[in-house]
Amino acid sequence: MTLYLFYFLSFLAIISALMVVVSKNPVNSVLFLIITFFAIAGHYVLLNAQFLAAVHIIVYAGAIMVLFLYVIMMMNFSKESEPSKTKLSQIVATVAGGIFLITLIGALHFYDVDMSPGHSDPGAGLVGALGKVLFSKFLLPFEISSLLFLAAMTGVVLLGKKNNDNS
Repeated sequence: MTLYLFYFLSFLAIISALMVVVSKNPVNSVLFLIITFFAIAGHYVLLNAQFLAAVHIIVYAGAIMVLFLYVIMMMNFSKESEPSKTKLSQIVATVAGGIFLITLIGALHFYDVDMSPGHSDPGAGLVGALGKVLFSKFLLPFEISSLLFLAAMTGVVLLGKKNNDNS
């Protein structure tokens, strides 16, 4: 059953990712990208990484895609405002994409993929196990990053604050 679900999610992710590129309407591209993100989140669940799947859905399919959708809806996409592409630029883009694909296949050709099951611990990807590792082994880097985020937020508030001084 898991193998069939994996194949279905893979097929869905590949088809919707292709539709992102092929679709002429930018709003449809964003919607297909959301479907792709949900399919990838399904792969995370199959890998027993439920926390990563939840964060992936919240951050990517939720927040970032909503921002993309608003930006696309605010922009004016018309044939008159779009610059025309010459045949030479289309040929150069196709050749560059082909070279990139050949390079990527050549680089991955010698990469050894281990297809054996990873962890025998069924709770490895759950929030509790992540919390135990985060607050024991990685406590100092976690606290340092929280201080960096606090400093960044304070800096943004101070930079964004209007100067009320009349001097």
